[in-house]
Amino acid sequence: MNERNNLAEVGELGMDPLTPKAAPSPVEQAAIVLLSMGEEPAAAVLRCLSREELLEITQVMSRLSGIKVESVKNALQHFFDDYREQSGVHGASRAFLKRSLDLALGKEIAGSVLNSIYGDAIRPKMARLQWASPKWLAERIAHEHVRMQAVFVAFLPPTLASSVIDALPADSRDMLLLNVARLKEIDRELLNELDEVVSRCLDSLGSQSASIEGIKQAAEILNRLPGNKQQMVELLRAHDPEVVSALEVSMYDFFILSRQTEETLMRIIEVVAPDQWAIALKGAEPAIRNAILQTMPRRQAQSFEEMMRRTGPVPMSRIEQVRQDIMGQVKALAEQGEIDVRLFAEEVVE
Repeated sequence: MNERNNLAEVGELGMDPLTPKAAPSPVEQAAIVLLSMGEEPAAAVLRCLSREELLEITQVMSRLSGIKVESVKNALQHFFDDYREQSGVHGASRAFLKRSLDLALGKEIAGSVLNSIYGDAIRPKMARLQWASPKWLAERIAHEHVRMQAVFVAFLPPTLASSVIDALPADSRDMLLLNVARLKEIDRELLNELDEVVSRCLDSLGSQSASIEGIKQAAEILNRLPGNKQQMVELLRAHDPEVVSALEVSMYDFFILSRQTEETLMRIIEVVAPDQWAIALKGAEPAIRNAILQTMPRRQAQSFEEMMRRTGPVPMSRIEQVRQDIMGQVKALAEQGEIDVRLFAEEVVE
């Protein structure tokens, strides 16, 4: 699509949501400019953005609609006004500096100076790995020596690096973090090895498998199967008890309490001790808290909220354990036929 066709597409969509009272933000203006310049030039610009910037601008681009030609013209005018304000003299390109420093200092020293100016040459490659899943990256470096692993994660954004480390075997994480903390300067040989590792990752990046929550999907399918679900569960258990255990945990997630009938919740509240609720509902989604509190008699709900305040801060591990205990009791009630549990949100007809 050329620039003229793309501009027409942006400008002929009808009513303009960007009214004078709500002038487009800088990000919205940038999105309009990118949509107006055509796919290839826009792609060249997007390649220069960080992961966060790219996500922000593309989300805005996907949401833009109904932009009139006048708004497009204004955004483009601002762009060219800003461009004209820039100086006509630009900083030296990396290629210019490389040639100059090679002549002045020699290639070895010039490379070191350029890395200190522009950042290590490996960083642009590492930036592309931000789109890979942490588990996939962990698998790629799991068999590398610990110093290579440390250098690899050190070049990743902290959030991604922590997720990659979490996906590695638990018994090796402490030494990996220790090696990261000891990093100061990285010699050329290790950088060359890192470049090879990153190149291999990039070569196979397109082959990383798509993730799917098989347990959750199976639980939803099972919940909708007609007939005796418990019989099907027992048949599955005969094949793979571990999978069925995970399946049952997924089916009885704490959040399902928010979609139970009042009758079911009243029976559960009778069985579960108040001090357990006081811990389990800490930090819970409003939908769960409201469902439980609205089912209780008013005085009981008031005294219960006071109990929660008196309980004070509770470790998340303790909260999760209590929630699992409660859902174990819920599962037992369901298996005994005392309650009818809605495991997943479905339309109901009175």
